[in-house]
Amino acid sequence: MGRVWVRELTGWLAALGVSVIIAGQVSASARSELLFRDGDSLIVAMFARSVLAGGPQDWAMSSVLFLPESAAFAGLDALLPLDVGALLAMSAVVNLLALYGALRLVAGRRREGRAPVAWSLIALVVFGLLAATEISASRDALELASLQLTTTYYAATVVGVVMSIGLVRRVLDRDRGHAGLLFALGAVAVVSTLTNPLYAVWATVPLTIYLLFALRLSTQKKRMPILLAVLVGGSVLGLVGRIPFGAWIANTGAGYAQPALWPQSAQYYGGLLADRLSSPLGVIGCLLTLALLAGALVRMTRAEDAGSRLVATIAWLMPVLVVVGAIALGTHAARYLQPVAFAPVLALVAAPLTPRMPRRASRAAAAVATVLVVVGGALSVPRLAAAADAPDADLVCVTDWVSASGRTGAGQFWTVRLPKLHLDDPAQLVQVDHQLNGYAWLVNRHDFEVGEVSFLVDDSQTVQWQLPLAVVPAEVVDCGRYRILDFDDTTLPLGPPHS
Repeated sequence: MGRVWVRELTGWLAALGVSVIIAGQVSASARSELLFRDGDSLIVAMFARSVLAGGPQDWAMSSVLFLPESAAFAGLDALLPLDVGALLAMSAVVNLLALYGALRLVAGRRREGRAPVAWSLIALVVFGLLAATEISASRDALELASLQLTTTYYAATVVGVVMSIGLVRRVLDRDRGHAGLLFALGAVAVVSTLTNPLYAVWATVPLTIYLLFALRLSTQKKRMPILLAVLVGGSVLGLVGRIPFGAWIANTGAGYAQPALWPQSAQYYGGLLADRLSSPLGVIGCLLTLALLAGALVRMTRAEDAGSRLVATIAWLMPVLVVVGAIALGTHAARYLQPVAFAPVLALVAAPLTPRMPRRASRAAAAVATVLVVVGGALSVPRLAAAADAPDADLVCVTDWVSASGRTGAGQFWTVRLPKLHLDDPAQLVQVDHQLNGYAWLVNRHDFEVGEVSFLVDDSQTVQWQLPLAVVPAEVVDCGRYRILDFDDTTLPLGPPHS
């Protein structure tokens, strides 16, 4: 038993080093824009810090509530005296560690001839290699693995999906004692669906299809209906649990499904794939994904037990179903296809067999790998810290001016969110549209109660203003990529909020 704990602890420590290396590599690329500065990517930090600060909470969320992500960020923020950039960097590492934990769950229990810890680490490394091939700053690129490092793009849902596969696998692997596993599966389904209905698409649908098919062929026919009931029942309860949050859900997501637009959807995703294949790193990433999918098919045909067969099958079935479903529903968002990045990696832990090599060579290889992870992790910490704390004189110019003014101003979504997050009092900047109506999207609607503003912040992403009053600013403050249009004593009324 002692050796088991040592092995598991070593696995977690190695996963921490690997996570830091991955985060350091991604943050050193243009992808850092998505991690630290993108308007969409800041909602969890804004929400968590607002809750910790107290005061009225009347949030306008999307169809995703970000509950686990916000709880994790708030925990880090409450425990560690770090600025928001460092907290986002730590969140990236935590998200990858959580993924390792889920992969370890999928790899199954250790037994003779199996090395689940080693293969879970290998799977995390391969996932990191995929993330390292993604170097654009675009949130709409077909660069899906690196989204796991953000606090916004469904990191908790990815972990919940992988955990669900692992729990189903462990139920199939055990002869008895399933109650705890089934309860855990139901809890993961409830929480994951509550915070993000995409869980039902990514996990419930593929697992249900597999279990229904396996019900006809498996010798474990009594377990399949129970697993189905827990998985589907948990997902339904999660959807019901969203009802009390109805006032916070500004968009249920139903409008994203437009089946009539499936040809445009196919063209859109095809264009993203072409863009991905236009660079050498993109080609490498796609070839690695294809190799993993091929490996999943091979593992499925050679599986020696029900658990291995489940994982190997889901590794290729889930991406196929998600891509076909996304096109059939006429969607236009690369982030919906994230299973294409993480599901194929599961093939590596479907049957985590111990490599056939002499014990001495095996120990030497493990020692070398450990040294590389430790050294790589140590070298990556400064890279990650540098990306998190990258100087931004333009941002500082805005936040210093706004704080010193003691007044309330406004700005449009893509412009105002980064300065708003970095203010000591985020309510000093109100999120509006180009006509100065409150824009209630991923923001606390309590901000709009101020009723009027006396300055505007804009940049190159700002749509031309159409102000309710024919006034000109008393002063235009130059802050590099930002401008502050200061109307001094003149106040501009805010229009009615909308989402």
